[in-house]
Amino acid sequence: MPPNTTATTGHKPGKSGRKKGRKARLIVLLLVLAVIGGIGWGGYWSVSTVRASFPQTKGSITLQGLSGPVDVKRDGYGIPQIYASSDADLFMAQGFVQAQDRFYEMDVRRHMTSGRLSEMFGKTQVDNDAFLRTLGWDRVAQQEYDTKLSASTKKYLQAYAKGVNAYLAGKDGEDISLEYAALGFSNDYKPAQWTPVDSVAWLKAMAWDLRGNMQDEIDRALMTSRLGPQQIADLYPQYPYDRNKAIVQEGGYDELTHSFEQGSGSGTSGSGSSGSGSGTSGSGTSLNGTGTGTGTGTGTGTGTSSGAGLQSQLAGLYKVLDDVPTAVGVNGNGIGSNSWVVGGDHTITGKPLLANDPHLSASLPSVWYQMGLHCRSVSSACQYDVTGYTFAGMPGVVIGHNKDIAWGMTNSGVDVTDLYLEKVTGDGYLYGGKVRPFVTREETIKVAGGETKKIVVRQTQDGMPLLSDRDAELVKVGKKATVDTAAPDRGDGYAMALNWTALQPGTSMDAVFAMDRATGWKEFRAAAKLFDVPSQNLIYADSKGAKGDIGYQLPGKIPTRGKGDGSLPAPGWDPKYRWTGYIDFDKLPYEYNPERGYVVTANQAVVDADKYPYTLTTDWGYGTRSQRIADLIESKIKGDGKISTDDMRQMQLDNSSEVAKLLVPTLLKIDVGDKDVRQAQELLEGWDYTQDADSAAAAYFNSVWRNVLKLAFGNKLPKELRVEGQCLWVDPVSTTGPVDETDKVRECGQRDADQAQPDGGDRWFEVVRTLMDKPDSDWWKAPRSGTRPAAHNRDELFKRAMIDARWELTAKLGKDIDTWSWGRLHRLFLKNQTLGTEGPGILKYVLNRGPYKLSGGEAAVNATGWNAAGGYGVVWVPSMRMVVNLDNLDKSKWINLSGASGHAYSAHYTDQTDKWAKGELLPWSFSSDAVGKSTSDTLVLRP
Repeated sequence: MPPNTTATTGHKPGKSGRKKGRKARLIVLLLVLAVIGGIGWGGYWSVSTVRASFPQTKGSITLQGLSGPVDVKRDGYGIPQIYASSDADLFMAQGFVQAQDRFYEMDVRRHMTSGRLSEMFGKTQVDNDAFLRTLGWDRVAQQEYDTKLSASTKKYLQAYAKGVNAYLAGKDGEDISLEYAALGFSNDYKPAQWTPVDSVAWLKAMAWDLRGNMQDEIDRALMTSRLGPQQIADLYPQYPYDRNKAIVQEGGYDELTHSFEQGSGSGTSGSGSSGSGSGTSGSGTSLNGTGTGTGTGTGTGTGTSSGAGLQSQLAGLYKVLDDVPTAVGVNGNGIGSNSWVVGGDHTITGKPLLANDPHLSASLPSVWYQMGLHCRSVSSACQYDVTGYTFAGMPGVVIGHNKDIAWGMTNSGVDVTDLYLEKVTGDGYLYGGKVRPFVTREETIKVAGGETKKIVVRQTQDGMPLLSDRDAELVKVGKKATVDTAAPDRGDGYAMALNWTALQPGTSMDAVFAMDRATGWKEFRAAAKLFDVPSQNLIYADSKGAKGDIGYQLPGKIPTRGKGDGSLPAPGWDPKYRWTGYIDFDKLPYEYNPERGYVVTANQAVVDADKYPYTLTTDWGYGTRSQRIADLIESKIKGDGKISTDDMRQMQLDNSSEVAKLLVPTLLKIDVGDKDVRQAQELLEGWDYTQDADSAAAAYFNSVWRNVLKLAFGNKLPKELRVEGQCLWVDPVSTTGPVDETDKVRECGQRDADQAQPDGGDRWFEVVRTLMDKPDSDWWKAPRSGTRPAAHNRDELFKRAMIDARWELTAKLGKDIDTWSWGRLHRLFLKNQTLGTEGPGILKYVLNRGPYKLSGGEAAVNATGWNAAGGYGVVWVPSMRMVVNLDNLDKSKWINLSGASGHAYSAHYTDQTDKWAKGELLPWSFSSDAVGKSTSDTLVLRP
């Protein structure tokens, strides 16, 4: 039986029991809203059908299972601070309160992690469910709960689930959220009870979106159909260690380096390039489109040639991966974050300041949920006094501070996934010269309004699922894949398997609670040791002593490889390519109180390539944002200057375009001839390179940048990487010499606009920077197109890009450049991630918000990301921003992308968004006195 909930005061109207009448009224309401869209949202909050799901925030509620009263204090933005006298009561109340605000979001998340979206949304989600069942996140989460997590963590998870279920008791879907009422029109879906495993599984979804270089691994292999090894190497340049500093610069790995030099350790660290070797071969077209070249390999890897079969298989795999719903990021692409900490020697307060803003997909509601968890008196019976950001559906706080320490996170980007090409024979696969049987299981997918579907999941004996089983095209192509003489016979074909650290049970949930109660550096590192997946850059600050302490730790289960470096799919039949173990935690890089007085992490290389004995990845971010942040800090502390909390905020909003600083001087030297293009070119004269929303210069430059990338690189990439629907006439892949125009073939792009290449990120900054001193490189050549002349060198291509940009913006923004602005191009639409993207237009109108015209840009510190191949719209954002003041925690600041509530008509649905867009931060109360002063509503939960 679920726990009982009884409202004793401050109650809302009870259920009427007239479900059909309520649904009918909702339909009428939605139609009225669609017709009278000009009337404000607030005018309809009095309608009972909409208000039915709003949380009670005042008075008291009786919750069976509590051992004592719990206070829930909400500020003017609806952000809750919970006060309890035991850990169990604290986390039960957390579950109840999060369910009040966000249960629909929580329910969708657990259906995603368990591969049960079809139960809510019907047959359109069957393929996604099949893929997610193949990965088996919920199965691993169950194993984690059963065998890995501590007894205390299990108790917290159980208490949290009890709180969620206390909220659900006696409610139908329409009493919980507007979305359930809408779903009720088409199926009879009813929310089920929450379980502890539902919470644990969310960590697997996080890990999937933050999984590392799997995308680059696929893209490099796909490129071999049209590009040779040197051309691919050009597009994956070496990491610029001399210009963009690694995270760890002092200590942390010195002892390791010494032991490595004495002969211990294995491997070498990645440098941002795919390396060289005898891996995937390929024939690539010449870059000006008039002939073809050949290549012998790019990187260590498969030992297979890249015939059409393997190319199609990888393209099909990409499509399957791309269709999987995102959890927190853009399916692993382009995800970055900023975090940095400045020591007390360099701050106005004399104690550390810590900033963090993770860059993730924009979603509504925000992926983050702000709250505080406070024991009235910290003791062995009640151990927590912590506040910050967490995920709805998961107990504890993920990023934030307690009374002693603060911490932040960015994605480390370490390589924890490898793809393997498996040789299939009958019911087994070849490994080490012998056929091993697959481990199989049957999964049943229930479909709302449709027939149940059964699938068979196959995995290798060491636990790698066959992703290729989830796409019929991959199965067909696997039977036709071209291989070289070193590979085994084809037999029944080839399959694609995945090895990923998150497919093994771990202890990341233990890490969350350990970090929440850590009191110093030693305890913080002990908590980090438990953080298996996803591997994150962890920054640290405390207020101990005169100046406090700062630090950094790389955690995570990071594999070591026998052969290969993870940059390309590996031959699964060769045991030498299997993982050999994991890097010991004590050998992972860290820093503690570095002499320079600050630590910056923004997805750059963790360590210098020649100072660490293990391969962490071959695909770091290239350090554009991290170095800009470091430069901003250095400029402030030069001459014994001091940094304030507001300085940290302003750094988060830095809109500077580093690639503009590189290109604009050259662009201004080009004689464009046409007076209208010259008028646009003049916008760049005197421009300070900042990408403010009202900047015409930023709009024009970013359009030029987009067109440079398209002409120099995009039109030369294989169709699998280009924007879907973008069609070009190209030389056939199989040709070995010049071809007549009439022999060219028409190829159309196959990738979604926000996933295509070149995306314009800082890898492409580095590609262009490297080529700037090679004005006659083949990359700068582009064929004639319509009335546009061919380009034969860098400056001619730049001229062509400026012309194309002028007329592209004329079409989008008008001919009068005085009306141009970056914000008109660079807009954010906040969309409900289910019915707001796939539902009827009327529901999209009700659930979605925007557009918001944003400053910032790709690889800027204010990283409002956009994909240059697909357009200018915002595809990922700083999902929250915070600055923690270790001298006075009540003077810390924070903001969320949307608001605390997931209810579309709540005052707290998007009440933080306008301030977020303007770069403002909200006060962040922590002490009981400060929380009391900021409290607007108090709800007492009683046993």
